[in-house]
Amino acid sequence: MPLSNNLRGAIYMSIAMAGFTANDTLTKFVSESMNMGQVMLIRGLFATMLIALLASSQGALRNPRQALHPFVLLRSASELLGTVAFLVALSHIPLATTSAVLQALPLAVTVGAALVFGEEVRWRRWLAIALGFAGVLIVVRPGTDAFEAYTLWALASVGFCAVRDLATKRLPQSIPTLLVSTVTAAMVMICGAFLVGPMGGWSPVSGSSLGLLAMAAVLLLVGYQFIIQSMRTAEISYVAPFRYTALLWAIVLGFLVFRDVPDGPMMLGAAIIVGSGLYTLYRERIAGRGRPAAASASPAMAPDGL
Repeated sequence: MPLSNNLRGAIYMSIAMAGFTANDTLTKFVSESMNMGQVMLIRGLFATMLIALLASSQGALRNPRQALHPFVLLRSASELLGTVAFLVALSHIPLATTSAVLQALPLAVTVGAALVFGEEVRWRRWLAIALGFAGVLIVVRPGTDAFEAYTLWALASVGFCAVRDLATKRLPQSIPTLLVSTVTAAMVMICGAFLVGPMGGWSPVSGSSLGLLAMAAVLLLVGYQFIIQSMRTAEISYVAPFRYTALLWAIVLGFLVFRDVPDGPMMLGAAIIVGSGLYTLYRERIAGRGRPAAASASPAMAPDGL
């Protein structure tokens, strides 16, 4: 019996989230032997080459002047800052904790769209957003012995990524997505080169580390391709909730690779964040708005630059 388009789209979305989370896992693992500036440089080199080849094959690089559009530059700069903040957090706190905080991105984008673009947000969604950020506070636990300062870097990443996604909404349709991705990947790679020294200097790179970073870049590209297939195959409102499977992948891979076991408050906070996001999706669907809150955020729900 053939699968429906929505079900196939949900499977594609879940695979994409697995690819993105596996990419994060490999990056965190390699960061134990080199600083994040070096990781950004090497992984970014692989990613830039892969994305540039794909962009070139699809004719997305025919008009490179489009890369100088103000919203392309704003998006790329926000992506760059979000990536740096994300990788700093990823290298110091558990994978599942980083992922849990990042689940608040769609909520942050909804707030930003209301404040910047004047989009209507009714009281039920404001309540869900408030509960979602209360869940973030439970995960971060400021003022307690369990507070980890590096979770603030994950929160900063959410903020920068929200600016990125709001800028994306203002990009002209004539600018190819792959051109924007190529510019972003190149900027993050160059930034990594400048950060190698301040973050501790160059470390010898083993063949295994090089291979893992190349695999991480490939996984990211695979994730993007499945995201595209998911969006093209199914209704966005149907597949958007399956992006939260990224948290499940993060919990599983965090345990298998790093032996991290999430504690009760982290799981409670994550459940509240995901629940508020799902409720926001539900409210927008029944209101017939046709564009779920999470659809305004990047499908990866995390920095996509390398």
